[in-house]
Amino acid sequence: MRSASATWSVIADLVADTVAQSSALLRDEAMQAMSAVEAVGRMLVAGGHLHKHPITLVAGKVHCEITTVSGTAALTLEENLNPVPGAAGADDFTVYLPSPAPLQEQVKAAVDGHARLSDAAPPTAETKAASSGPLIDREALRRAVTQR
Repeated sequence: MRSASATWSVIADLVADTVAQSSALLRDEAMQAMSAVEAVGRMLVAGGHLHKHPITLVAGKVHCEITTVSGTAALTLEENLNPVPGAAGADDFTVYLPSPAPLQEQVKAAVDGHARLSDAAPPTAETKAASSGPLIDREALRRAVTQR
């Protein structure tokens, strides 16, 4: 069991450690982004909003949804605070914050100040994977050439 402030520190470290796997990105850059939304992040934690609506980190192949638990559930679940593998090749990252009704204005104001933060809905992992495939349908191209 942690306070909202301590929980936010753990979340910020998890994001920063995950981003730091990339040689093109700096841990400090992720920490600056997370610091920019620390106050609203603590409100999201304290209000229980991160139980249902995750913070989502998208960095290269990483699509990490971060949620929290409290009460007796916190005593029975095992934390996973290890950096999420897959960000080594990332050259960009975005942290998507949930924007629940009572905090929409605060979240919007916090993310507007930093390019790595967003209050938009994060891309789904499937959409990102589907859109990252080859742009050329090699089979269709081969068939078109052989038909000539």
